[in-house]
Amino acid sequence: MSESARDQARSLPENPGCYLMKNAEGTVIYVGKAKNLKRRVNSYFLPNRNAKTAALVEKIVNIEYVITGNEYEALVLENNLIKKYNPHYNILLKDGKSYPLIRITNEDYPRVFKTRRVIKDGSLYYGPYPDGKRLDMYLETVEDTYPLRLCQGVLKKKSTPCLYYHMKKCSGPCIGAISKEEYGEYIKEVKDFLSGDDSSLSRKVKKEMLEASKKLDFETAAKKRDLLEALSVMQSNQGVDDMDTSEDSRDYAAIEMRAYLCTVSIMQFRDGRLIGKAMYRAECLGDETETLLSFLIQYYSDGDTLPHELYVSHDIDAELLSKFFKEELGKPLKVEIPKDGKHYRILRLAGENATRDVEKRLKSVDNTPALERLKEITNIDTLPSLIEGFDIAQLSGKYTVASLIVFRDGNPSNKEYRHFSMKSLEENEINDFQSIHEAVFRRYKRQRDEKAQLPDLLMVDGGIGQVNAAIAALDELGLSFPVVGLAEKHEEIVFPDNTSLLLDHSDPGLRVLIALRDECHRFATSFNQRMRSKDASFKLLESIDGVGPERSKRIMQTYQSVEAILSLTPEELAKGAKIPLPVAERVLRKLNF
Repeated sequence: MSESARDQARSLPENPGCYLMKNAEGTVIYVGKAKNLKRRVNSYFLPNRNAKTAALVEKIVNIEYVITGNEYEALVLENNLIKKYNPHYNILLKDGKSYPLIRITNEDYPRVFKTRRVIKDGSLYYGPYPDGKRLDMYLETVEDTYPLRLCQGVLKKKSTPCLYYHMKKCSGPCIGAISKEEYGEYIKEVKDFLSGDDSSLSRKVKKEMLEASKKLDFETAAKKRDLLEALSVMQSNQGVDDMDTSEDSRDYAAIEMRAYLCTVSIMQFRDGRLIGKAMYRAECLGDETETLLSFLIQYYSDGDTLPHELYVSHDIDAELLSKFFKEELGKPLKVEIPKDGKHYRILRLAGENATRDVEKRLKSVDNTPALERLKEITNIDTLPSLIEGFDIAQLSGKYTVASLIVFRDGNPSNKEYRHFSMKSLEENEINDFQSIHEAVFRRYKRQRDEKAQLPDLLMVDGGIGQVNAAIAALDELGLSFPVVGLAEKHEEIVFPDNTSLLLDHSDPGLRVLIALRDECHRFATSFNQRMRSKDASFKLLESIDGVGPERSKRIMQTYQSVEAILSLTPEELAKGAKIPLPVAERVLRKLNF
C-alpha cells in the first residue's frame, strides 16, 4: 500500500460523489459512491477493517474522485463508471446464467429459434425455459414438422433455393414457392402450441409413438415418449407477447458474501409461477448492502425484465433504487425487505441457494500458504489443518448463545458448525468469560469422551479474559492444545501468556483468523436472531384466539418455525399439532396476513 493513498483519502472533500481506486499499473480496481467522499474512503484505512478490505487497500496506489450534486447523481455515475472500467473488485454481470427463450420474429416469413436476448422489434417471445435439453428437442420437432425458413437475417429473393429446400426442411419462401398465408398457418400452429392451446403437433407425435410401438420399434417409441414429455413441459411454460411483465411480476434477490467471494441469487415469478432462477458470482470489495444495490442497477438497467415488485435480502436504499428506475427507465418499481410471510420464505430460499454457492466456491480455494504462515505466527508444531473458533452473541443478557465454527484446510466445514444455548447464566446475566468457559467445556468434553479429533488450534473471539476462560475449561477436562484470541479493535492475536501480536491486516495468516472470527460472529448472531424470532413466534401464536401457551408450545415443538407452519394446509396443521380445524385455519390466516 502506498502511504500517498492514505494521504489522498484524508484530503478528499466532504461532498457526494464517486471514487476510483487504482493500482500501481494505473488500472481501476474499484469504483464506489458515497454521500460523503472523505468519510467513506477513509473508512477503508481504519485499523479494524476486515481482511477483504485490507487486501484491497494494499493494492491502492492512487485515488481519483468525481463530485456530484447528490447521492442519486453519484449512483448513476457509479453505474456508468463500472460499465466503463469493469473493475475487478466490483460485482460484474459476467457469470450469470439467463434461461433461453423461444423467439418468433416479426417478419412476413418469421423464423423460430432459441435466444437469450430480447429485441424490441415486435417479435414474440415464449419462456423462459429452465430445461434447455427439452427446449432443443421441441425446436428439433418444429424443424422436422414444419418447413420454416432457417436462413438468418432479412429474407432475400433468390432464383435458386438453398440445400434445406431440397432436403424438404424449408418451404422456399425466398423463391416464392409458398405464399405468406400458407406459411402463416405453420406459424399459427407453433404459436397455438406455445400459448397452451392443443395442436396437431402433440397428436402427431403421439400417433408416431403408437405406430412405432405396434411395429415393436421400442427405441423409436421411447424417443417419441420423451418428446411428448418435453412438449408437455413446453406447454406448461406459456409465453407472454413482447415480454411485457404481467400484473403479478415479482423478483427476489438475495446476496451472500464470504471473505472476498460474493454470490447473488435471483428468482423470478410471473403470474404466480417460478419462471427462472439465476446465480451471479464475483470477487467484491463492498459490503452486502452496497454490492447488492450496485448489482440490481446493472441487472435491470435495460428495463426489459423489470418486475412490478422486487424483494431483497438486505436493507438497501429502496427509495434511491426506485427513483433510479423511474427516472432512468420510466418504470415504477416497488422495493421491499420482507420480514415474514410468503415473500420472506421465497427470499429465504434464494438466500440458501446463494449461501450454498458461495460456500462451495470458498472450499475450492487452496489455503496452504496461509496456513503455513499461521503456523509460523502461532508457533505451533503442526500445520493448523483443523481450526475451531467460538463467539458469543446476546441481547441485553437475553438469548445468550455461543457459536462453534470449524475450518478444515482453511475453509468452512458447515456441517460441523454447532451452537450452544447458555445454561450456566442467570436470567439477564451478561458474562462472556463464563459463556466461553461453558461452551468450550461442553464441546471438548464430548470430543474427549467420544475420542473425536481435537483441533490443531482453537481461537476465541476476544482478549486475554476469553483466552483464559477457554484454557481453564480445557484444564478441567485434562486437555491441552494451542489457544489464541483475536481482539477485534485492532485485530491483535492474543496468546495465553498475555502477549499479543499486531500484524498488517493483509497478512495471510491473520486473514485466516479474521475469516474464522467473522464466520463465528455471523453464525452466533444469526442463531441469536432465530431464538428471538422463535420467542416472538410463541407470542404471535398465543395472540390468536384458541391458542394458549400449551398449544403454541405444541405447534412450535412440532414444526420448529413459522415458515414450516405456513407450508401446511389447515388440515395438516390441525392433525399434526392436534388442534381443532377452525383454530388451525385462524392460525394460518393470522400468519399469512
